[in-house]
Amino acid sequence: MTHPTSRADETRTAWKAVLEKYHEDRETPLNENYWSEKDTWSRDWIRAVQDEKIAAVAPFLYENSDFYRRRFDRLGVAPTDLRDVDSMIANWPVVTKQEMMEDAEAHPPYGTYTTCGEAEWADRGWMLFSSSGSTGTPRVFRYTHFDRQYWEQANARALYSGGLRKGDSGLPMVGFGPHVFAWGVQYTLAKMGLPVVPGGGMDGQARAAMIERFNPTTLICTPSYLLYLGRVMQDMGKDPAKTSVKWLVTGGEPFSGVSGTLERIQDLWGAKSLEFYGCTEASPHCGGYSCPEYQEGDEPFIHLMEDIQVWETVDPNGLNPVAEGERGLTVCTNLNSESSAQLRFLVGDYTRLSHEPCACGRSHVRGMGCLTGRSDDLINLRGIKFFPVQIEEAVRAYPGTGDEFQIRLTTKDDGLDVMTVVVEHPDQGKSDEIAKAIRSHCEIRCAVEVVAPDTLPKTEMKAKRVFDERNK
Repeated sequence: MTHPTSRADETRTAWKAVLEKYHEDRETPLNENYWSEKDTWSRDWIRAVQDEKIAAVAPFLYENSDFYRRRFDRLGVAPTDLRDVDSMIANWPVVTKQEMMEDAEAHPPYGTYTTCGEAEWADRGWMLFSSSGSTGTPRVFRYTHFDRQYWEQANARALYSGGLRKGDSGLPMVGFGPHVFAWGVQYTLAKMGLPVVPGGGMDGQARAAMIERFNPTTLICTPSYLLYLGRVMQDMGKDPAKTSVKWLVTGGEPFSGVSGTLERIQDLWGAKSLEFYGCTEASPHCGGYSCPEYQEGDEPFIHLMEDIQVWETVDPNGLNPVAEGERGLTVCTNLNSESSAQLRFLVGDYTRLSHEPCACGRSHVRGMGCLTGRSDDLINLRGIKFFPVQIEEAVRAYPGTGDEFQIRLTTKDDGLDVMTVVVEHPDQGKSDEIAKAIRSHCEIRCAVEVVAPDTLPKTEMKAKRVFDERNK
């Protein structure tokens, strides 16, 4: 909530001035390789810009967000104690989703963790989004048209990095309400001057017909929907790999780092994938994105935009920083928003960070192996901990399995928690073999139920694959 004080206004003005200092309003790329010169800034210059932004955003948050004010005061930290990246990490503990959920419950409907109050919303409000996490109270975030301009430029850098150029056209295939990433792509394609064929509100056959009729080069949707739509086209006697589609812009689900899924989708469509990574909480623009080299090494990776966000990895227990190259949970400090600047927010996906130079020439840190296994999704079954993506990798690796699967967790009459994995396969006699394959990959015993292909539900939203019905 905005405090009706001159100090709140002063810090907002100062923060927006720093943002404006580094803002571009490009409609055309810098050159044939980069949308912006920011993509190749030196490491020293990136850090200098981060430091300048942190020094301005800390007092802004203190004066304009009750959530942050209370947290500063409770920790005994002054905004001036956060002068740069190093002092922020040293003085400011990681902010968790649980803290935000408690704030949202105590201060409905918007909570107090953002800096878009009633005045800003009435004056320049743009759009409201809700967190799409699978646990806890949904958190809502109001963004302004000021934010939208920054969102467009960040996403343009990402789409251009992925390969989109003049002559490309987009077909968004989502029910737009929950899809933060798809809204961003929609507005950014307009900013880049690339045409859009709207694909919302229709079934798979209708969308397949649109691809054949209007020849879009770019599909925008979740990875699971790409699998579904491709199979729909095959059932219609069509080959997705022979369509006009060259680019698959995906978001909302782990993808590139999930062994078997990336290959299955790209082979199905005969097209190159571009992955968008980010979260609703830390300004909904793309923070992570694909470059031309992201599949060329031993493992895929994504770049993370460091001039607008500080990215760290922390250990899952104490939430303390881990050394570069060690696997940890992602933490994001968002430095690109009037409405939802955040200090050290725990996004919570596992990756390894690398500052090694990239062959594409972009200087920004890379998440090696992409982003997989969000900590919120961790399953604990009889003391064995694993992520749904591990089951996905095992299912994908078994020949003949369908594109969908489900994980069902239940409690037996004797109190024992058990897991059943529901898998699509044309041979229902394969359940024992698939169970052995899962046990070999994940080191966990489970039952496998085999159902006929195309039995499990498909969705254009994030796929729901875990059903936890255990006794609590």
